[in-house]
Amino acid sequence: MFGRLRATMQRLFTPLAHLLLRRGVSPDTVTVAGTVVVTAVALTLLPTGHLLLGGVLIGLFALLDSLDGVMARLSGRSGPWGAFLDSTLDRISDGAVFVGITLWFVLHPDVPYATWGTVAALACLALGSVVPYARARAESVGASADVGIAARTDRLVIALAPTGFVQVGLPVLVLVVVLSLLAVASLVTVVQRIMTVRRQIHLGGRPLEDA
Repeated sequence: MFGRLRATMQRLFTPLAHLLLRRGVSPDTVTVAGTVVVTAVALTLLPTGHLLLGGVLIGLFALLDSLDGVMARLSGRSGPWGAFLDSTLDRISDGAVFVGITLWFVLHPDVPYATWGTVAALACLALGSVVPYARARAESVGASADVGIAARTDRLVIALAPTGFVQVGLPVLVLVVVLSLLAVASLVTVVQRIMTVRRQIHLGGRPLEDA
């Protein structure tokens, strides 16, 4: 859904990437720093009710997620280590976001639909971790599972937008419904990836586009 936006941000980040590289900043440093900031914001601002500020800051750093990749390509450091580090740390920051939303519901039991919101946020947390795992596990058996209706950036934006607007008057019910639909979309994505890998393996372990 946000592929074009990501491509645009990569182009916009090129001058900043050149500047950071000239200053001696490595792509790995940017990756780690982004994860630390997003995790800290998610686990402090969201649970304490600073939903709008937390959502905006996390959204900004989510857009910066492609900066380390741009830096790696410009410096000729693109490789399996960078991809592994980026993917692994993404799981930490993504989990922190949904933990933060869950804690907000838990720490504010007086808000409408707090119980349902807690359940929906936890479902997003659990299923959101299975989506990338299915892709990684598929690659480990020689298949490809880069399919699905709920990619990482999609999940974050869809979750953070209503979360932030709750603080400025959006009904909590809207957030709960969005989180519930996001959990369903994540489940559908997992099923899509399972079925895709199953077909590929039955075709000889080759990705569908190569079959």
